[in-house]
Formats: sequence, C-alpha cells, structure tokens
Amino acid sequence: MGVDYKADCPDYLLDYLVYVGSVASRSKRTVEAYYLDLRVFLRYLRIIHNDIDTSTPFDEITISSVPFEYIRSFELSDAYLYMNYLTVERHNSNKTRARKTSSLKKFFNYLYIKKSLLSVNPLEHLEGPKLGKPLPKFLDLDQSVSLLESIDGANKVRDYCIITLFLNCGMRLSELAGLNLSSYSKGSRTLRVVGKGNKDRILYLNDACVKALEDYLKVRPKDSVDKNAVFLSSRLRTHPRMSTRRIQQVVEEQLRRAGLGNLGISVHKLRHTCATLLYEYGNVDLLVLRDTLGHENLSTTEIYTHLSDADRRRAANASPLSGERLADSQGSSQDGGTKAESPDISDNNES
Repeated sequence: MGVDYKADCPDYLLDYLVYVGSVASRSKRTVEAYYLDLRVFLRYLRIIHNDIDTSTPFDEITISSVPFEYIRSFELSDAYLYMNYLTVERHNSNKTRARKTSSLKKFFNYLYIKKSLLSVNPLEHLEGPKLGKPLPKFLDLDQSVSLLESIDGANKVRDYCIITLFLNCGMRLSELAGLNLSSYSKGSRTLRVVGKGNKDRILYLNDACVKALEDYLKVRPKDSVDKNAVFLSSRLRTHPRMSTRRIQQVVEEQLRRAGLGNLGISVHKLRHTCATLLYEYGNVDLLVLRDTLGHENLSTTEIYTHLSDADRRRAANASPLSGERLADSQGSSQDGGTKAESPDISDNNES
C-alpha cells in the first residue's frame, strides 16, 4: 500500500513531490521516500519553533501548517543541529542520516534553483556522514551452478527460468516481477524492462536465458487473469502475476534446496552475483556493465567490480618489488649480467 501524503503536505512540499514524480520522472516509491524523509524534517521544524503541544507524539505531528518562513530562515548551522537530532533523538544510523541529508539537499536545491523561493541555498555545502561501502555478498561460479542444477519442485521450470534471468541478466526484483509477454522478443533475443525512475532498457539474452524462457512459456498457464504477465503464481486458480514477495520466497526455497540457505543470499545478491561473474569471467567493460544493470552513475557500478582472491593474488605477485623478481635480478647481476634498474618510485605517484 502506498503512502497517502497529499492530505498532510504544505503547498511548497506538494509542488516539489509533483515535480519529482513528473518532471524528474522518479518512481512512485521514490516520491514517497522523499516525502517520508522531509516529513521528519518539517516535524522537527515545528518542534524547534515551539508551535506544537509538547505532549504530542512525534509520529502524530502534522506538517500541513508548517509556514514557509521556517524554511526560509533555516541555515547551515541549523542543518548540523538537525543531523545531531537525528542521531541523538531519532537514533538514526549513518546510512539513514546520509539518505535524509541527500533528500534535504535536493529539496533546498529545488527551492533555490527551480522555484527561486530562496535567495541563497544554505545547504549547498552540507556534508552527510561518510559511509564505507562494504562489499555485498554474492555466489561464486560453483555455487551459482549448484543452485541452478538443484532447482526442483512442482514449478521447477518456472523457478529455473526466474533464477536463470537473475543470474544472467542482473535485473532487479521489481523488473523481473513486471515482465510482460510483450517485453520479450524471441527474434532479437531481448527483454525490455522498466527500471528505476520508470526508465526502459533493453537486456540482451544469452542462449541459457532464451532456452529457459522458451521452456517456461510452454508450460505457463494459459488461463491467467493477467494475460500479459510473464511469471504467474500457482497458488491461486486465477494464476495472477507473481508478487515481488512470492518471487523472493521462490528464490529462498531454491537456495535452501541447494544447501545455500545459510549464506544470507537474497534476490539482490543474485543481481550482484551476475555483475561479479560478468566482470570477472566475461571481461565486460564497466560502461557496458553499468548499462546492463541500469545504473545512472558509473560510481554505483564500481562496487560490483571488487577483485576476487585470485585477482588480488595475481596483483600482489605482479609487483616490481616482489621477492621472486628481486631474487632473479640479484642472481643475474651476480652471474655477470646487467643489473636491472630500480623503478622510479615517487611519493606523489599513486597510480
């Protein structure tokens, strides 16, 4: 169920959310996320301006009456106090505060640049908490093969197709759930998916994906209430489109069947597995990988390019200062050969 924000939005916030959803073409889910973040901010403004009953629970503070003057008078120093409030009073993690900082900065930038409602943007230089980027979990090649080979059950053809597409195409959960028969072109061996921000992209299918799809379409129920949905639920007689939660359950069931259920692998981790295997074994360029995954920024894709243990071992052995190479150089020098020149190592050269 979506968030009903229109009844409790001041006009300036509602205008912004309409802009985000229409002009900026963000998804409904993204618009709702911005609303929830900014609702916390406007509730905070009411608290610090003492215009509510102090006994009112935070989650019951309305925001429709927050005057724009509260926004106009907000300064960078106030933003730092707000960040501290999120930490101390709301117990927000660094990740949550970073997201709320980003939401707030985008809102103020809109008010300043797009609407000219602010003479300056006080949050232009606001910094959020620094976040490390832990490497997501993923399946290695052997585990991926084991998962595919162990798929079984009453809907094994369907489930095999689902997991094959996740592992080979790296699509998001919502993208796979939203696949339609009209999305698939057997002739061009492509799938059209709707990604974040309602942006279409084309996925090119390899032999494994085409075969898995064709095998599944042969057994796909023909009496579905949703005639265009690719993946259908078998739990109801009407065979509706599979929900995202049901797809998650299918993946979890097959992971357990393969003995991989205790690794903390989710549908999104299968997406990461796809990207990792493409980069490690397919020698896929980062730009191609970015487009395949539907990322807007290359920096988002870079986390999928972590090196394997073998890659790191090869890199370590490739060092010009590795013991083996130095020993070889010393040996050739003692044998009367020409001594190799030492590499020019500068403190300023980090490349």
